[in-house]
Amino acid sequence: MLTHISVRGAREHNLKAVDVDIPRESLTVITGLSGSGKSSLAFDTIYAEGQRRYVESLSAYARQFLEMMQKPDVEHIDGLSPAISIEQKTTSRNPRSTVATVTEIYDYMRLLWARVGIPYSPATGLPIEAQQVSQMVDRVMSLPHGSRHYLLAPVVRGRKGEYRKELAEWQKAGFTRVRIDGEFHDIEDAPALDKKYKHDIEIVVDRIVVREGIEPRLADSFETALKLAEGLAYLDPADPPAEPEQQSGMKLDYGAPGRILFSEKFACPVSGFTIAEIEPRLFSFNAPQGACPACDGLGEKLIFDEDLVVPNHALSIKKGAVVPWAKSNPPSPYYMQVLSSLARAYDFDLETPWGQLPEEAQDVILHGTKGRAVTLRFVDGRKSYEVKKPFEGVIGNLNRRMLQTESTWMREELSRYQASRPCEVCQGARLKPEALSVKIAGEDISLSSRRSVADAFAWFGSLEDKLSPVQREIAHVILKEINARLGFLHNVGLDYLHLDRTSGTLSGGESQRIRLASQIGSGLSGVLYVLDEPSIGLHQKDNDRLLETLKRLRGLGNTVLVVEHDEDAIRHADHVIDMGPGAGVHGGQIVCQGTLEELLACTTSITADYLSGRREIPLPKKRLKGTGKFVTVKGARANNLQDVTAKFPLGTFTCVTGVSGSGKSSLTIDTLYAGAARVLNGARIVCGPCDGIDGLANLDKVIDIDQSPIGRTPRSNPATYTGAFTQIRDWFAGLPESQARGYKPGRFSFNVKGGRCEKCTGDGLLKIEMHFLPDVYVTCDVCHGARYNRETLEVKFKGKSIADVLDMTVEDAVEFFKAVPGIRDKMRMLQEVGLGYIKVGQQATTLSGGEAQRVKLSKELSRRATGKTLYILDEPTTGLHFEDVRKLLEVLHRLVETGNTVVVIEHNLDVIKTADHVIDLGPGGGVNGGKIVVEGTPEAIAASANSFTGQYLKPLLERASVKPEVVESAPKKTKRKTAKALADEDQPDLIAAK
Repeated sequence: MLTHISVRGAREHNLKAVDVDIPRESLTVITGLSGSGKSSLAFDTIYAEGQRRYVESLSAYARQFLEMMQKPDVEHIDGLSPAISIEQKTTSRNPRSTVATVTEIYDYMRLLWARVGIPYSPATGLPIEAQQVSQMVDRVMSLPHGSRHYLLAPVVRGRKGEYRKELAEWQKAGFTRVRIDGEFHDIEDAPALDKKYKHDIEIVVDRIVVREGIEPRLADSFETALKLAEGLAYLDPADPPAEPEQQSGMKLDYGAPGRILFSEKFACPVSGFTIAEIEPRLFSFNAPQGACPACDGLGEKLIFDEDLVVPNHALSIKKGAVVPWAKSNPPSPYYMQVLSSLARAYDFDLETPWGQLPEEAQDVILHGTKGRAVTLRFVDGRKSYEVKKPFEGVIGNLNRRMLQTESTWMREELSRYQASRPCEVCQGARLKPEALSVKIAGEDISLSSRRSVADAFAWFGSLEDKLSPVQREIAHVILKEINARLGFLHNVGLDYLHLDRTSGTLSGGESQRIRLASQIGSGLSGVLYVLDEPSIGLHQKDNDRLLETLKRLRGLGNTVLVVEHDEDAIRHADHVIDMGPGAGVHGGQIVCQGTLEELLACTTSITADYLSGRREIPLPKKRLKGTGKFVTVKGARANNLQDVTAKFPLGTFTCVTGVSGSGKSSLTIDTLYAGAARVLNGARIVCGPCDGIDGLANLDKVIDIDQSPIGRTPRSNPATYTGAFTQIRDWFAGLPESQARGYKPGRFSFNVKGGRCEKCTGDGLLKIEMHFLPDVYVTCDVCHGARYNRETLEVKFKGKSIADVLDMTVEDAVEFFKAVPGIRDKMRMLQEVGLGYIKVGQQATTLSGGEAQRVKLSKELSRRATGKTLYILDEPTTGLHFEDVRKLLEVLHRLVETGNTVVVIEHNLDVIKTADHVIDLGPGGGVNGGKIVVEGTPEAIAASANSFTGQYLKPLLERASVKPEVVESAPKKTKRKTAKALADEDQPDLIAAK
């Protein structure tokens, strides 16, 4: 029996012929410095080979539909199981995808409501009961005397097929007329139907003129129709109604004006409200049978937002308050003349700030005169003329232009002024009224899906007690599945998420844990699971539950391989592999492996040094009180925030902490950043609801540094993002060889014709499609992967071509360009944030979220500091080793020392303990959070009995031998050294060549 996964000779990326044995059916953690080769070993070697072998076992036909991975650069791997990768990527950007749909909870909920739910009349609030034929006859007889109608049997409703055989059988049964997809036909002349499309077929059972004495015939016709269509019948007017709206007491079927729907099953005798059938698809917002027709099941609509159209209320109309009409420079004369005419008609001044205009004037400008004519004066050259007509309003104008334009560019431009708002018909429920009328224990399915996981777990857990014996018997199996899935989400620390939350709004860590919960629910055994830092975004309070989940996965007989930096995860592992000793070219080796005790005994491991206490991230010597000025967010109510007022001291390093789902991002990103960016940067983004943000006048700009990719194509890289590549190209273009040949900077770009290799169009690789085998990427046989043509590569500096420069590591580039301050400083800043190991031209798509965030940070740090900048970072320690966290903190504290303000959302205790000020939110997640539990220094947080963060922070602060001193104000700004001074320090070699 195989006991280990044996890897021999792994050389993927920076791995240096790694040999390793990983025990099967165990929890193994791979740790080490960022860039040391952890992901290269776990994902690019072990998982890639496991997945490739499984796919290769399938037929050639099946393989063409699956993405096959490249064979990794490894000699051989023995003992592999089928592999499942659970990475840090968002589950889906589809707005129809929610937490409930991804976990299949909503599928079981739809089945539950379809089988156990009771429909209620919206008009009377009474349960809807089945209609009798006599009630149907009475309903028809109540229609206007002499009105003509068709009685139809809907035999096919939204199903694919040709139905030739069925049509022949209906004709044999004596029926002569049918309506197919809205068109009447004689059965013998019915058109051939395309089996690939869905069709609606209704048999004409009777043609009726309402008059006395037709009741017996009508009853027979209804019985025939109900028998044909499984209890359903339509009554459609033969003469179209004068008004297309629903007549009093009638229930319209969407797309058929005036239709009355009869059902042997569910209909309200008072209002006529009828439900055709209660099936799971009625509760699906992704199917036409259930989706709200107004918003197509999205639950929200894009509308032109007043706050985006007029973002700055301090500006006057003449100074560009109405942004869409003021974008052109100078502003359009037509629009300005329209606004001048309105100013004369409604007596307001175009020089008055928007916020001081009367409400009536603001309403007229934005929403128009609502049909009332107004005199508009225009000047065309020397001629002037007047037009008297209603004014549509700025928002009306934008709506009309959006509907009329065929230009993609114009649609994108106009969409910048739109924001999502709940659908006015379904109020965000996504479903038709028929679906929302079906309830269990007084709740419709939309109301239940708006619960948090914790709330839903409690509600569904006690639901059986609220059901009748018959309902309980039907629902027992369904509830078991729902409760099991909710329990898995609870166990991985996601009990604060709401079931209707869209997948696109989840963080990478949350998405990964949702997939982890789904895998536990599948109950597989004998599988290799490879996870990428599942603890990201998780508070220490929830970490224990996650680790128990991983152990449960292992207990099912699976091998769990986790790439992780979290100390608790390392301490709970059965086996630890420490990669290193450095990052990039300095890594790719196994420093130490074995049990935790064997790791701690290793003296060459930096990880072991931090775990054993031989190294630590020290407490700062001083905690800054700041400049005495604050940015204050007042009455924040975004998402789950409960009227929070938070003061952020300027000139400090502030941490926003709290359990997962407590409202950290809602306060910091959705409210503080959005509000500050609108005022300071002129950004057109919607700020979370609040009473205002004070103190922004003390800042000159705000910068949000998140973990989104720095580029979505392989052509984007750290050099292009930081702007260093422009300077590198300029430098090469200025060399004597380039000037002699007449080369301009564009010659050294791999994105445009001229200097790049045209065989591979600057990619360096050629893609060969292999049908059912994985696509093969081969090095370009012309440029041999250099991306440039031969003539461009002949231009060299210090013996290196521009292709050689792009292939350098950042730390090599710092030394290579030490005489070129502009390039050197950008490279040095990348090195200081811990990215010295990445290549200058490394593809952006290969960078992790944490690496992308640090590239962004280095770009901002390389700019001249103003001392009045607000930096906001969202979990900057993602993907960072203890040693990398130490380097990052040095950089962030240096920003504060120059007078700037840094606000970070963080769970990492080593970051929190070095903060000057901490705002701890909670006490719980979701509806149980959204309040400030305690704020102050880390010592104040640790002293609070109500703070979960404080409970974990307290032991760290108690171990410190020296307590930080609280300083009244920020220290003096450090004088920025000139490029010449830095160059003199480095003692560069002469650059006479240039």
